[in-house]
Amino acid sequence: MTGKKLLLILTMLTASLTSRAVNDTIIIRDDESILRIESNLDSLLSNWFVRMSVPKTSEATFDSAAVEFNDSIYKERISRINSVITLPYNNIIKNHIEVYTAKKREKFRIMLGLSDYYFPMIEDVFDSYGLPTELKYMAAIESALNPTIVSRAGATGLWQFMYSTGKLYGLTINSVVDERRDPVKATHAAARYLKDLYGIYNDWILVIAAYNCGPGNVNKAIKRSGNRKDYWEIYYRLPRETRGYIPQYVAAVYAMNYYKEHGLSPIEINMPVAVDTIMVNKDFHLQQISAVLNLPIDELRSINPQYKTGFVPGKSKPMSITLPVNSLGDFIEKTDTITGFKKDLYLTTVRTTDPTKSTFQPPDISGKTKLLYTVKENDNLGFISSWYNVGVSDLRYWNDLYRNTIRVGQRLAIFVDPSKAERYAKVNDMTFEEKQQMIGKTVVTASSAAPQIGPVATSQVADDSSYEIYTVRYGDNVWNIAKKYEGVTATEILKLNSITDPSRIKIGQKLKIKKKI
Repeated sequence: MTGKKLLLILTMLTASLTSRAVNDTIIIRDDESILRIESNLDSLLSNWFVRMSVPKTSEATFDSAAVEFNDSIYKERISRINSVITLPYNNIIKNHIEVYTAKKREKFRIMLGLSDYYFPMIEDVFDSYGLPTELKYMAAIESALNPTIVSRAGATGLWQFMYSTGKLYGLTINSVVDERRDPVKATHAAARYLKDLYGIYNDWILVIAAYNCGPGNVNKAIKRSGNRKDYWEIYYRLPRETRGYIPQYVAAVYAMNYYKEHGLSPIEINMPVAVDTIMVNKDFHLQQISAVLNLPIDELRSINPQYKTGFVPGKSKPMSITLPVNSLGDFIEKTDTITGFKKDLYLTTVRTTDPTKSTFQPPDISGKTKLLYTVKENDNLGFISSWYNVGVSDLRYWNDLYRNTIRVGQRLAIFVDPSKAERYAKVNDMTFEEKQQMIGKTVVTASSAAPQIGPVATSQVADDSSYEIYTVRYGDNVWNIAKKYEGVTATEILKLNSITDPSRIKIGQKLKIKKKI
């Protein structure tokens, strides 16, 4: 499709939007996606480096007041941006641009400052995978470049991985380590995921959409649109959130390329550029390193965000610690001193209570109604939190959970607003499909997930000769298994075997692998 034809479709879309009622779903989507941008930008103030840097410049005046340009200027500027991804323009995109350049002007300057730190790393990683480096702007709309941000659904980190997807792409996620918060490792995982998606769609706009809502939803939209594979032709078949995702992306690309024209400049964030990592095979706590090497604990936590409690479990397997370069020599020299510092306080974890009999009562449940949910097959904390509209961290807190692992039959306490208790009381007896529909999500089954563009679903495999069997071995994960077979992706293995949680594959399990012709 030519750029002119795409622009024509967008113009028609915009014209139809302006003539619709105020409660039209697209206009609502516009509002919701703008709120997402604003929320992500607001989260930056929780970053320690930002808090240390912003007060010094927060009272500075802008070079000029917020300025708005006419449509022809926006279109001309966007057309000059070098990108393998076609960048359209319409009034919806303009509204998103104004969030960055006017409404959240000062917080956008913070994100610009963070981009100087994170973008070179992302570009380097994406280039090594052969990906367009302009996909880096996805991190801006996913997290506003905040590596510790957690969405209400439990998506975490710079690239907003959900638990199952993070595990699928090799990230360690447990009670003390969450590599979704590690900017470098998460970026490598995002690169592998994006490359897998491009192998399915061969279209970067569809890849960006699938990253947001999952390939199952994109495949379903394609099928329902007569097997059309153009984003704007399947637009109305996509989830509401994804309809606003491409405008967010284009707005971020524009604003981060033309901020100077809007009288903006980056706020310099004093992040330690000169850092290095060292692998350790002993247990450490960041508090020990802070005390012995005289380093600010908040700085150590900020450059090692993957260690949620500050504990580094190097004894279980080698782990990396990031340190300022000028402290690396001292760390090596004083390793024994560090591990011995208040060892009983920082390295001894004794759990004296039985979690199934815990009387733990969090302080924030006053006035709430307590409900009990029994964990079903294929449930995870991310799903459950979305069904009850509570945070994953709240679920762990209320139930004294030390990790995201839950078991079938386990009963979880959930505290909800009394006015909504009757509605949420029904959730425990609903089917998975009903619970997903309740929150506006569609369930992709094996038979409907891929409309001729993806892997063959299990129910469609009629001939045993069309696939081979792989037996899961110790240390395997779906990503590593996929790499053993030329042209096979992890996504294909999951769909072919109807696996919804890649972390649950077991030693000895038989997996079907589609043979490539």
